Amino acid sequence: MVQSNVFLRLNVFLRLLEEKPFLLADGATGTNLFSMGLTTGDAPELWNTEFPEKIAAHYRSYVEAGSDIILTNTFGGNRRRLALHQAENRVAELNIAAATILKEEIAKSGRTIAIGASIGPTGDILEPNGPLTKAEAADIFEEQARALAAGGVDVFWIETMSSREEVEAAVEGVGRVGLPVVNTLSIDTNGRTMMGLTAADIIHLQPVLKPHPIACGTNCGVGASEVVATVLNFMNAAHAAGESEPIIIAKANCGIPEYVDGKVVYNGTPELMARYVELAMDAGARIIGGCCGTTPQHIKAMRQAMDNHKPQAKPSLDVIVQDLGSVSKGAQAQLAGDLSVEGGSISGGRDRRSSRRRSD
Repeated sequence: MVQSNVFLRLNVFLRLLEEKPFLLADGATGTNLFSMGLTTGDAPELWNTEFPEKIAAHYRSYVEAGSDIILTNTFGGNRRRLALHQAENRVAELNIAAATILKEEIAKSGRTIAIGASIGPTGDILEPNGPLTKAEAADIFEEQARALAAGGVDVFWIETMSSREEVEAAVEGVGRVGLPVVNTLSIDTNGRTMMGLTAADIIHLQPVLKPHPIACGTNCGVGASEVVATVLNFMNAAHAAGESEPIIIAKANCGIPEYVDGKVVYNGTPELMARYVELAMDAGARIIGGCCGTTPQHIKAMRQAMDNHKPQAKPSLDVIVQDLGSVSKGAQAQLAGDLSVEGGSISGGRDRRSSRRRSD
Protein backbone atom coordinates (compact mmCIF):
# COMPACT_ATOMS: atom_id res chain seq x y z
CA MET A 1 0.00 0.00 0.00
CA VAL A 2 1.07 3.57 -0.61
CA GLN A 3 2.21 5.38 2.53
CA SER A 4 -0.52 7.55 4.03
CA ASN A 5 0.58 11.14 4.60
CA VAL A 6 -0.37 14.70 3.76
CA PHE A 7 1.02 14.36 0.23
CA LEU A 8 -1.12 11.28 -0.36
CA ARG A 9 -4.27 13.14 0.68
CA LEU A 10 -3.45 15.99 -1.67
CA ASN A 11 -2.36 13.88 -4.64
CA VAL A 12 -5.31 12.36 -6.49
CA PHE A 13 -3.31 9.53 -8.06
CA LEU A 14 -1.88 8.32 -4.75
CA ARG A 15 -5.24 8.69 -3.05
CA LEU A 16 -7.00 6.59 -5.69
CA LEU A 17 -4.32 3.90 -5.38
CA GLU A 18 -4.89 3.83 -1.65
CA GLU A 19 -8.66 3.72 -1.90
CA LYS A 20 -9.29 1.34 -4.80
CA PRO A 21 -7.95 -2.15 -5.51
CA PHE A 22 -7.95 -1.51 -9.27
CA LEU A 23 -7.87 1.62 -11.40
CA LEU A 24 -9.10 2.03 -14.96
CA ALA A 25 -6.89 4.15 -17.19
CA ASP A 26 -7.96 5.67 -20.50
CA GLY A 27 -7.58 4.47 -24.08
CA ALA A 28 -5.84 5.77 -27.17
CA THR A 29 -5.21 9.43 -27.86
CA GLY A 30 -4.31 9.24 -31.54
CA THR A 31 -7.29 7.06 -32.43
CA ASN A 32 -9.64 9.66 -30.95
CA LEU A 33 -7.91 12.58 -32.60
CA PHE A 34 -7.70 10.89 -36.01
CA SER A 35 -11.48 10.52 -35.85
CA MET A 36 -11.65 14.29 -35.28
CA GLY A 37 -9.50 15.16 -38.29
CA LEU A 38 -5.88 14.71 -37.25
CA THR A 39 -3.87 13.39 -40.19
CA THR A 40 -0.77 11.20 -40.34
CA GLY A 41 2.33 13.31 -39.81
CA ASP A 42 0.56 15.97 -37.76
CA ALA A 43 1.73 16.67 -34.21
CA PRO A 44 -1.21 16.02 -31.86
CA GLU A 45 0.35 18.35 -29.30
CA LEU A 46 -0.19 21.37 -31.57
CA TRP A 47 -3.92 20.81 -31.24
CA ASN A 48 -3.66 21.77 -27.55
CA THR A 49 -3.62 25.40 -28.67
CA GLU A 50 -4.99 25.21 -32.23
CA PHE A 51 -8.11 23.14 -31.42
CA PRO A 52 -8.54 23.15 -27.64
CA GLU A 53 -12.24 22.33 -28.00
CA LYS A 54 -11.34 19.06 -29.75
CA ILE A 55 -8.82 18.16 -27.07
CA ALA A 56 -11.47 18.90 -24.44
CA ALA A 57 -13.91 16.62 -26.27
CA HIS A 58 -11.28 13.89 -26.39
CA TYR A 59 -10.71 14.11 -22.64
CA ARG A 60 -14.44 14.33 -21.97
CA SER A 61 -15.04 11.08 -23.83
CA TYR A 62 -12.88 9.20 -21.33
CA VAL A 63 -14.35 11.05 -18.36
CA GLU A 64 -17.78 9.88 -19.49
CA ALA A 65 -16.53 6.35 -20.24
CA GLY A 66 -15.45 5.94 -16.61
CA SER A 67 -11.65 6.25 -16.57
CA ASP A 68 -9.98 6.80 -13.19
CA ILE A 69 -6.80 8.06 -14.87
CA ILE A 70 -6.64 10.12 -18.07
CA LEU A 71 -3.40 10.97 -19.84
CA THR A 72 -2.57 14.37 -21.25
CA ASN A 73 -2.15 14.90 -24.99
CA THR A 74 1.62 15.32 -24.59
CA PHE A 75 3.20 12.02 -25.65
CA GLY A 76 5.52 13.82 -28.08
CA GLY A 77 5.68 17.05 -26.11
CA ASN A 78 9.44 17.14 -25.55
CA ARG A 79 11.70 19.54 -27.43
CA ARG A 80 13.33 16.82 -29.59
CA ARG A 81 10.00 15.55 -30.89
CA LEU A 82 8.52 19.02 -31.28
CA ALA A 83 11.55 20.12 -33.29
CA LEU A 84 10.24 17.92 -36.11
CA HIS A 85 7.38 20.44 -36.35
CA GLN A 86 9.44 23.60 -35.72
CA ALA A 87 7.87 23.86 -32.27
CA GLU A 88 10.83 23.08 -29.99
CA ASN A 89 10.43 26.47 -28.30
CA ARG A 90 6.80 25.76 -27.37
CA VAL A 91 7.34 22.99 -24.82
CA ALA A 92 5.95 24.97 -21.89
CA GLU A 93 3.00 26.40 -23.82
CA LEU A 94 1.80 23.13 -25.32
CA ASN A 95 2.24 20.98 -22.20
CA ILE A 96 0.61 23.48 -19.87
CA ALA A 97 -2.31 23.83 -22.28
CA ALA A 98 -2.83 20.05 -22.45
CA ALA A 99 -2.89 19.66 -18.68
CA THR A 100 -5.04 22.73 -18.09
CA ILE A 101 -7.74 21.58 -20.52
CA LEU A 102 -7.89 18.16 -18.86
CA LYS A 103 -8.00 19.67 -15.37
CA GLU A 104 -10.95 21.84 -16.41
CA GLU A 105 -12.86 18.90 -17.92
CA ILE A 106 -12.39 16.84 -14.78
CA ALA A 107 -13.56 19.73 -12.61
CA LYS A 108 -16.74 20.07 -14.70
CA SER A 109 -17.50 16.37 -14.25
CA GLY A 110 -17.41 16.38 -10.48
CA ARG A 111 -15.59 13.03 -10.55
CA THR A 112 -12.29 12.19 -8.89
CA ILE A 113 -9.90 11.44 -11.74
CA ALA A 114 -6.11 11.49 -11.75
CA ILE A 115 -4.27 13.44 -14.43
CA GLY A 116 -1.45 11.38 -15.88
CA ALA A 117 1.23 13.40 -17.66
CA SER A 118 2.00 11.43 -20.82
CA ILE A 119 5.76 11.53 -21.44
CA GLY A 120 7.00 9.56 -24.42
CA PRO A 121 10.49 8.90 -25.80
CA THR A 122 12.71 11.64 -27.20
CA GLY A 123 12.82 9.89 -30.57
CA ASP A 124 16.62 9.53 -30.33
CA ILE A 125 18.67 6.55 -29.21
CA LEU A 126 20.77 7.20 -26.12
CA GLU A 127 24.46 6.49 -25.64
CA PRO A 128 26.21 4.08 -25.97
CA ASN A 129 24.10 3.02 -28.94
CA GLY A 130 23.08 6.49 -30.14
CA PRO A 131 24.03 10.18 -30.13
CA LEU A 132 22.01 11.48 -27.17
CA THR A 133 23.68 11.52 -23.75
CA LYS A 134 21.77 10.52 -20.66
CA ALA A 135 22.37 13.96 -19.13
CA GLU A 136 20.92 15.70 -22.19
CA ALA A 137 17.92 13.40 -22.19
CA ALA A 138 17.27 13.96 -18.49
CA ASP A 139 17.22 17.73 -19.07
CA ILE A 140 14.78 17.28 -21.97
CA PHE A 141 12.43 15.24 -19.79
CA GLU A 142 12.76 17.69 -16.89
CA GLU A 143 11.75 20.59 -19.12
CA GLN A 144 8.58 18.83 -20.20
CA ALA A 145 7.79 17.65 -16.67
CA ARG A 146 8.04 21.15 -15.20
CA ALA A 147 5.54 22.44 -17.74
CA LEU A 148 3.15 19.58 -17.04
CA ALA A 149 3.42 20.15 -13.30
CA ALA A 150 2.59 23.81 -13.86
CA GLY A 151 -0.55 22.65 -15.65
CA GLY A 152 -1.68 20.62 -12.64
CA VAL A 153 -0.91 16.95 -13.33
CA ASP A 154 -0.91 14.31 -10.58
CA VAL A 155 1.62 11.76 -11.85
CA PHE A 156 4.36 11.66 -14.46
CA TRP A 157 3.41 8.81 -16.78
CA ILE A 158 6.55 7.77 -18.69
CA GLU A 159 5.39 5.46 -21.48
CA THR A 160 6.31 3.42 -24.55
CA MET A 161 9.99 3.23 -23.64
CA SER A 162 12.26 0.47 -24.91
CA SER A 163 15.74 0.97 -23.40
CA ARG A 164 17.11 0.98 -19.88
CA GLU A 165 19.10 4.15 -20.59
CA GLU A 166 16.08 6.19 -21.63
CA VAL A 167 13.98 5.00 -18.69
CA GLU A 168 16.80 5.99 -16.35
CA ALA A 169 17.10 9.40 -17.98
CA ALA A 170 13.36 9.99 -17.98
CA VAL A 171 12.92 9.03 -14.32
CA GLU A 172 15.92 11.15 -13.33
CA GLY A 173 14.66 14.16 -15.26
CA VAL A 174 11.03 14.12 -14.14
CA GLY A 175 12.10 13.10 -10.64
CA ARG A 176 13.62 16.54 -10.15
CA VAL A 177 10.12 18.01 -10.20
CA GLY A 178 8.77 16.12 -7.21
CA LEU A 179 5.56 14.38 -8.32
CA PRO A 180 4.93 10.61 -8.31
CA VAL A 181 6.44 8.73 -11.26
CA VAL A 182 5.37 5.59 -13.14
CA ASN A 183 6.89 4.01 -16.23
CA THR A 184 5.78 1.55 -18.88
CA LEU A 185 7.80 -0.07 -21.63
CA SER A 186 6.57 -1.56 -24.88
CA ILE A 187 7.02 -5.34 -25.11
CA ASP A 188 6.84 -5.73 -28.87
CA THR A 189 9.65 -8.04 -29.98
CA ASN A 190 8.99 -11.66 -29.00
CA GLY A 191 8.52 -11.03 -25.31
CA ARG A 192 11.08 -8.21 -25.18
CA THR A 193 11.29 -4.50 -25.84
CA MET A 194 12.87 -3.34 -29.09
CA MET A 195 16.12 -2.90 -27.15
CA GLY A 196 15.95 -6.40 -25.67
CA LEU A 197 14.52 -5.91 -22.16
CA THR A 198 12.36 -8.70 -20.73
CA ALA A 199 9.65 -8.36 -18.12
CA ALA A 200 12.15 -9.51 -15.51
CA ASP A 201 14.65 -6.85 -16.64
CA ILE A 202 11.98 -4.19 -16.21
CA ILE A 203 11.07 -5.38 -12.72
CA HIS A 204 14.72 -5.55 -11.63
CA LEU A 205 15.34 -2.05 -13.01
CA GLN A 206 12.75 -0.38 -10.78
CA PRO A 207 14.59 -0.52 -7.40
CA VAL A 208 17.67 1.19 -8.85
CA LEU A 209 15.76 4.06 -10.44
CA LYS A 210 15.88 7.37 -8.58
CA PRO A 211 13.33 8.38 -7.53
CA HIS A 212 11.74 4.98 -7.10
CA PRO A 213 8.64 4.75 -9.34
CA ILE A 214 5.26 4.13 -7.76
CA ALA A 215 4.33 1.64 -10.50
CA CYS A 216 5.68 0.07 -13.66
CA GLY A 217 4.33 -2.03 -16.48
CA THR A 218 3.82 -2.28 -20.21
CA ASN A 219 1.84 -0.45 -22.86
CA CYS A 220 1.31 -0.67 -26.60
CA GLY A 221 3.10 -3.74 -27.96
CA VAL A 222 1.34 -6.45 -29.94
CA GLY A 223 -2.06 -6.87 -28.32
CA ALA A 224 -3.93 -7.81 -25.18
CA SER A 225 -2.79 -11.43 -25.02
CA GLU A 226 0.91 -10.51 -24.92
CA VAL A 227 0.25 -7.85 -22.28
CA VAL A 228 -1.51 -10.30 -19.96
CA ALA A 229 1.33 -12.80 -20.38
CA THR A 230 3.78 -9.99 -19.60
CA VAL A 231 1.88 -9.13 -16.41
CA LEU A 232 2.33 -12.74 -15.29
CA ASN A 233 6.04 -12.46 -16.08
CA PHE A 234 6.27 -9.23 -14.08
CA MET A 235 4.72 -10.89 -11.05
CA ASN A 236 6.83 -14.04 -11.36
CA ALA A 237 10.02 -11.98 -11.59
CA ALA A 238 9.12 -9.92 -8.52
CA HIS A 239 8.29 -13.00 -6.48
CA ALA A 240 11.44 -14.82 -7.58
CA ALA A 241 13.54 -11.86 -6.48
CA GLY A 242 11.77 -11.66 -3.13
CA GLU A 243 10.62 -8.15 -3.91
CA SER A 244 7.47 -6.59 -2.49
CA GLU A 245 4.27 -6.84 -4.52
CA PRO A 246 4.71 -4.35 -7.38
CA ILE A 247 1.94 -2.09 -8.68
CA ILE A 248 1.68 -3.22 -12.28
CA ILE A 249 0.26 -1.19 -15.18
CA ALA A 250 -1.23 -2.90 -18.23
CA LYS A 251 -2.23 -0.75 -21.20
CA ALA A 252 -2.72 -3.01 -24.20
CA ASN A 253 -3.41 -2.22 -27.81
CA CYS A 254 -6.95 -2.97 -28.91
CA GLY A 255 -6.27 -6.11 -30.90
CA ILE A 256 -4.11 -6.08 -34.02
CA PRO A 257 -3.90 -3.28 -36.62
CA GLU A 258 -5.37 -3.85 -40.06
CA TYR A 259 -5.50 -1.60 -43.11
CA VAL A 260 -9.11 -0.97 -44.09
CA ASP A 261 -9.90 1.53 -46.85
CA GLY A 262 -6.44 3.05 -46.47
CA LYS A 263 -6.74 3.52 -42.71
CA VAL A 264 -5.27 1.64 -39.76
CA VAL A 265 -8.06 -0.07 -37.83
CA TYR A 266 -7.59 -2.21 -34.72
CA ASN A 267 -9.63 -5.40 -34.67
CA GLY A 268 -10.26 -5.65 -30.94
CA THR A 269 -13.91 -5.56 -29.90
CA PRO A 270 -15.31 -4.14 -26.66
CA GLU A 271 -15.98 -7.75 -25.62
CA LEU A 272 -12.34 -8.72 -26.16
CA MET A 273 -11.09 -5.72 -24.20
CA ALA A 274 -13.53 -6.46 -21.38
CA ARG A 275 -12.15 -9.99 -21.15
CA TYR A 276 -8.62 -8.61 -21.25
CA VAL A 277 -9.42 -6.49 -18.18
CA GLU A 278 -10.61 -9.55 -16.28
CA LEU A 279 -7.53 -11.60 -17.15
CA ALA A 280 -5.17 -8.69 -16.44
CA MET A 281 -6.74 -8.23 -13.00
CA ASP A 282 -6.34 -11.94 -12.24
CA ALA A 283 -2.76 -11.89 -13.53
CA GLY A 284 -1.83 -9.16 -11.04
CA ALA A 285 -2.23 -5.77 -12.74
CA ARG A 286 -3.73 -2.99 -10.62
CA ILE A 287 -3.91 -0.24 -13.25
CA ILE A 288 -5.44 -1.31 -16.55
CA GLY A 289 -6.27 0.63 -19.68
CA GLY A 290 -5.96 0.52 -23.43
CA CYS A 291 -3.42 1.85 -25.89
CA CYS A 292 -3.57 2.05 -29.70
CA GLY A 293 -7.04 1.59 -31.15
CA THR A 294 -8.84 1.69 -27.79
CA THR A 295 -11.86 4.00 -28.02
CA PRO A 296 -14.20 5.36 -25.34
CA GLN A 297 -16.63 2.58 -26.33
CA HIS A 298 -13.99 0.02 -25.41
CA ILE A 299 -13.29 1.82 -22.12
CA LYS A 300 -16.99 1.73 -21.21
CA ALA A 301 -16.98 -2.04 -21.62
CA MET A 302 -13.75 -2.27 -19.64
CA ARG A 303 -15.25 -0.18 -16.83
CA GLN A 304 -18.18 -2.55 -16.54
CA ALA A 305 -15.91 -5.58 -16.61
CA MET A 306 -13.65 -4.18 -13.89
CA ASP A 307 -16.55 -3.25 -11.64
CA ASN A 308 -18.28 -6.61 -11.98
CA HIS A 309 -15.38 -9.04 -12.04
CA LYS A 310 -15.00 -11.55 -9.24
CA PRO A 311 -11.34 -12.49 -8.71
CA GLN A 312 -10.24 -15.79 -10.20
CA ALA A 313 -7.01 -17.78 -10.24
CA LYS A 314 -4.16 -16.49 -12.35
CA PRO A 315 -4.92 -17.26 -15.99
CA SER A 316 -3.05 -20.06 -17.69
CA LEU A 317 -1.35 -19.63 -21.03
CA ASP A 318 -4.07 -21.77 -22.62
CA VAL A 319 -6.80 -19.46 -21.31
CA ILE A 320 -4.97 -16.34 -22.51
CA VAL A 321 -4.52 -17.79 -25.99
CA GLN A 322 -8.07 -19.09 -26.19
CA ASP A 323 -9.71 -15.87 -25.01
CA LEU A 324 -7.39 -13.14 -26.33
CA GLY A 325 -5.13 -14.54 -29.02
CA SER A 326 -1.51 -15.31 -29.85
CA VAL A 327 1.33 -15.16 -27.33
CA SER A 328 4.92 -15.03 -28.54
CA LYS A 329 7.22 -17.94 -27.85
CA GLY A 330 9.50 -15.51 -26.07
CA ALA A 331 6.83 -14.56 -23.54
CA GLN A 332 5.82 -18.19 -23.15
CA ALA A 333 9.42 -19.23 -22.53
CA GLN A 334 9.79 -16.52 -19.89
CA LEU A 335 6.76 -17.94 -18.11
CA ALA A 336 8.68 -21.22 -18.00
CA GLY A 337 11.85 -19.51 -16.81
CA ASP A 338 13.73 -19.72 -20.12
CA LEU A 339 15.07 -16.44 -21.56
CA SER A 340 16.84 -17.96 -24.55
CA VAL A 341 13.93 -18.67 -26.90
CA GLU A 342 13.83 -16.70 -30.14
CA GLY A 343 11.04 -16.22 -32.70
CA GLY A 344 7.52 -17.47 -33.31
CA SER A 345 4.23 -17.39 -31.46
CA ILE A 346 1.48 -19.61 -30.14
CA SER A 347 -1.58 -18.90 -32.22
CA GLY A 348 -5.13 -18.84 -30.99
CA GLY A 349 -8.15 -16.68 -30.34
CA ARG A 350 -8.38 -13.39 -32.24
CA ASP A 351 -4.79 -12.06 -32.47
CA ARG A 352 -2.87 -13.43 -35.45
CA ARG A 353 -0.23 -10.83 -36.28
CA SER A 354 2.10 -8.45 -34.51
CA SER A 355 2.96 -4.78 -34.82
CA ARG A 356 6.10 -3.10 -33.54
CA ARG A 357 5.24 0.56 -34.06
CA ARG A 358 2.96 2.62 -31.85
CA SER A 359 0.30 4.45 -33.89
CA ASP A 360 -2.57 5.04 -31.49
